[in-house]
Amino acid sequence: MRVVVTGATGNVGTSVLRALEADASVDSVLGIARRLPAASSASKASKIEWASADIVTGDLREHFDGADAVVHLAWAIQPSRDEAKLRAINIGGSARVFAAVAEAGVPALVYASSVGAYSRGPKDRAVDESWPTDGIATSFYSRHKAETERMLDRFERDHPSTRVVRLRPALIFKGEAAAEIRRLFAGPFLPTPLLRPGLIPVIPRIARLRFQAVHSRDVGEAYRAAVVNADAAGAFNVAADPVLDPDELADLLGARTVPVPAAAVRALTDLTWRLHMQPTPPGWVDMALGVPIMDHARAREVLGWRPARSSRDALMELLEGMREGRGGPTPTLAADAAGPARIGEVRTGVGARQSPGDP
Repeated sequence: MRVVVTGATGNVGTSVLRALEADASVDSVLGIARRLPAASSASKASKIEWASADIVTGDLREHFDGADAVVHLAWAIQPSRDEAKLRAINIGGSARVFAAVAEAGVPALVYASSVGAYSRGPKDRAVDESWPTDGIATSFYSRHKAETERMLDRFERDHPSTRVVRLRPALIFKGEAAAEIRRLFAGPFLPTPLLRPGLIPVIPRIARLRFQAVHSRDVGEAYRAAVVNADAAGAFNVAADPVLDPDELADLLGARTVPVPAAAVRALTDLTWRLHMQPTPPGWVDMALGVPIMDHARAREVLGWRPARSSRDALMELLEGMREGRGGPTPTLAADAAGPARIGEVRTGVGARQSPGDP
């Protein structure tokens, strides 16, 4: 089996390549990204090949010819202050990937959707994959994920012979992605040495602050299972237990909870984003508080998927990675991508530029 992976150098992409490389039924994997790992950092395993291509402008058909499956991960979160550019990558790029899959006659397409595609839903019970995917209107990320789901609906209708899988993961963490996640969501002013149990005194108790997380390597295994299982089709929720809420976080970090109005958190996020103090617009708060808790039974039953790590383990590994300034061997995950003292993030405008390894 030959598999092509777009967005192969990021948090999820590196885990997907690792999982596919270890599967005996996979003969070769082609990783596609705008910027590739240095020769000394790329995998020496014969299964892994690399190609540089931009999903917005590049010739994708030539890379997809002869593939048994395409895994589409490429997606942009920054620059959060330029939605036209984000839309060109996320919506336009995905449309070009889907079209190239059809033109090349690839038998299977596995797409990286997200919990963010879901409409507002319950936090006191879990919903399955039939919950509406109309997104959260105030979040560009959620809008783009929902619109891409509709585009994939049309693709399935027009290309019924192609096996289509949509994975909808929760928040995805691993230590090697710590530098990237900090750049994308927290910015250069986060005091990362303080991100340890005992040094975080309080956790805000915000109404509807309940979310799910999963380790990146477990997500990589879910993608591998979706690729190699010829009977897998449709949508799959991917998350680990337990659900994380203020009480879980307080227990994990040795902190206490303090009631905080959601409106105050949103206002502070909006203000600091407008002041270029951090790169995350307030729509991310709306999405976090809006999307439902997911039931991931279908992934267990159909894919045979079981997370090897808990959501608590994934979060603690991320925080440890942030404290240590940990990164990975690709341009996207590089720990030093922002330069000394993170000056590159400040100089180019927090949240105003595309990250070094984005698709």
